[in-house]
Amino acid sequence: MKTVLLTHPLPPDWISLLSGRVNLLAGREEIPGWRDDLLAALPQAEGILSLLTARVDESILVRVPKLKVVSNMAVGVDNIDVAACTKRGIPVGNTPGAMTDATADLTISLLLAAARHLPESSRDAREGRWSTWSPTGWLGADLRGATLGIIGLGKIGSAVAERARGFGLRIVYWEPAPSVDAEATKGARYLPLNELLATSDFVSLHCPLNESTRGLIDESALRKMKPAAILVNAARGPIVDTDALVRALSENWIRSAALDVTDPEPLPPDHVLYSLQNCFIVPHIGSATFGTRKRMAEMACENLLAGLEGRQLPNCVNPKVYK
Repeated sequence: MKTVLLTHPLPPDWISLLSGRVNLLAGREEIPGWRDDLLAALPQAEGILSLLTARVDESILVRVPKLKVVSNMAVGVDNIDVAACTKRGIPVGNTPGAMTDATADLTISLLLAAARHLPESSRDAREGRWSTWSPTGWLGADLRGATLGIIGLGKIGSAVAERARGFGLRIVYWEPAPSVDAEATKGARYLPLNELLATSDFVSLHCPLNESTRGLIDESALRKMKPAAILVNAARGPIVDTDALVRALSENWIRSAALDVTDPEPLPPDHVLYSLQNCFIVPHIGSATFGTRKRMAEMACENLLAGLEGRQLPNCVNPKVYK
């Protein structure tokens, strides 16, 4: 059987498609990246099933002469050097669509939590600062009639827009990609990025991480936002300049931020963002539902097996390898 490296362990029922079909070597959950015994097995590997916490770049690819396929259990592939894989004729798979609803739900949860001060008010209740009902206590932002600016109106961004309309939010968007599906823009108005930042009450990030979006939300962008605006990031941490965000929150350029992703990730426990009352952080749980994660793993296995068998991947991010 062909040797496959799984960078981090997954529940057996999630990867049952691989049972008896490959020789599977798995890393350890608590170790990000590649553990030593997996690195030692690279020369024998014909497939890699990667999680987004492990990079598959030139330093790895030069050590895997038999490699036939890289299958990433994620939609984004910013942890993979796709160009280097393409140059070697290695198809790269991902899992589009599987996490759309879960991530959109989490985005709305973050937006609501930040808008209504749920983390702070819960903490105040727990720590004894809730002495009575207060007409001016823990006042939050209204959603109905407010403007949500979505950066990246792909599948997840569109699903967020669909949910947000139910709360009475007006939807505007800016898209870094050349084009957007016409259906996705229904009910959403395009704005140039600077205008979106300046007019939105909520700004939600859903674009992929690449060289054009890395650091997109920098000091200049944050200073353009309304002082009462709330930033939500459920895409990738490096889209936001962390140092600039710290200053923006500390000096009240914006009201608050709700983050599912950070840069670096994970964020060190002593990082200043955790100490800011107007910053709410969760540990990259956008796709963390039972059904979503299981389906992502199954899709990754389907891509992996197709690559090992010389078939076209069901979901391939570099289809030019087949031309």
